[in-house]
Amino acid sequence: MKRKTTIAFCLSVIVAVGLQSFKIEKKGTIKHKGDLVNAGLTLPDNFSANIIADNLGSARHLVVTPQGDIYVHLDRPKDGKGIVVLHDNGDKAAIKTSFGAFGGTGIRIKNGYLYASSDRDVYRFKLNSNNEVIDPEHPEKVVGNLVTKRGHRPKAIALDDNGNLYVNIGAYSNICSEFDPEKKGCPILDSAGGIWRFKTDKLNQKQSDGVRFATGLRNVVGLDWNQEDNQLFVMQHGRDALHDLFPKYYTVQQSALLPAECMYALKEGDNAGWPYLYYDDVKHKKMMGPEYGGDGEKEADAKYIDPVAAYPGHLAPDGLLFYTGNQFPEKYKNGAFIAFHGSWNRAPEPQAGYFVVFQPFKNGKPDGKWEVFADGFAGTPEQAAAGRAEHRPCGLAQGADGSLYVSDDSKGTIYKITYKK
Repeated sequence: MKRKTTIAFCLSVIVAVGLQSFKIEKKGTIKHKGDLVNAGLTLPDNFSANIIADNLGSARHLVVTPQGDIYVHLDRPKDGKGIVVLHDNGDKAAIKTSFGAFGGTGIRIKNGYLYASSDRDVYRFKLNSNNEVIDPEHPEKVVGNLVTKRGHRPKAIALDDNGNLYVNIGAYSNICSEFDPEKKGCPILDSAGGIWRFKTDKLNQKQSDGVRFATGLRNVVGLDWNQEDNQLFVMQHGRDALHDLFPKYYTVQQSALLPAECMYALKEGDNAGWPYLYYDDVKHKKMMGPEYGGDGEKEADAKYIDPVAAYPGHLAPDGLLFYTGNQFPEKYKNGAFIAFHGSWNRAPEPQAGYFVVFQPFKNGKPDGKWEVFADGFAGTPEQAAAGRAEHRPCGLAQGADGSLYVSDDSKGTIYKITYKK
């Protein structure tokens, strides 16, 4: 490991190259993995963390009931089961049971049902008065046979208060160029690259039964319904390979840090512009994609919506949660926590991410600079810089007491973060 790389990421303060830079500010006392203080995490003052479960499998999204049960969805079934049920006993969580023959990402609870998605379908399980699944062997299929091809397969989900289910259907392409040789349009947008809306009270729907709620979104894994703004918010994974495909327009450093990972607030009919544009968070502009006539300087058509917030490129935002609890200080109320799974493609820069950030909100909109809230999941700074993270944050959930739960799909670890002044 080169000394300058180690120092740059060890400090985790400044990554600056060429035309793009960003600063990561950390607060609180650094904790060390070796003694497992705060479960090895760096947190703001007066916050603490425990590892309440470990070695569960590829833990993706999760949800916590008022009774303290934790439903964890595994990307791949373990021992034939794709959903693990834990009970939080305070400092530790004991496994109660597991069920579901399918792996996947999305999982939610609403109006007496547990909803869970595979990479192709969305199911629901009826719950009893204690929010326990009544018949785990016989789920009802809400939506089936969704488009699933090659990459960007996870079907993350969200629910509103009006009986609607929102499902990400990721684009099975980086930039659609292989499907659009004449650059006249992206034909896969009719069935992928967006958010589809379905009804929660209707079973056995097909994709064609749903509404393409929003389009022009390459891939969304983190999404949540904002109760304060009554709107769907999503985190998009930005495109790759600007320099590899267009070295005359972009340096390797620019390609390592562009484009931004973007947060969008969506209304029905919105178009975020993929594959025709990307967002440059240094210029604070939507830029025309080089495959579609851009050169790193041309701005994109104004008809595409703007992100409401932007973050450094390639950090992979996989979880989004609006915090509505009362345990944390007032500044966190109705703000957003984002789990960044971490990069693999920021060379020659150090790999980055592997942390949970907090984005302040005011009146239902981002307000102010984001900050790293929980770091250290990766292990040592050298492990993070090399992309060899021990743990990679993926899912976020809020407990009834306002605690924050974070899942890790690398080692199957569940973290519980609490506040006490």
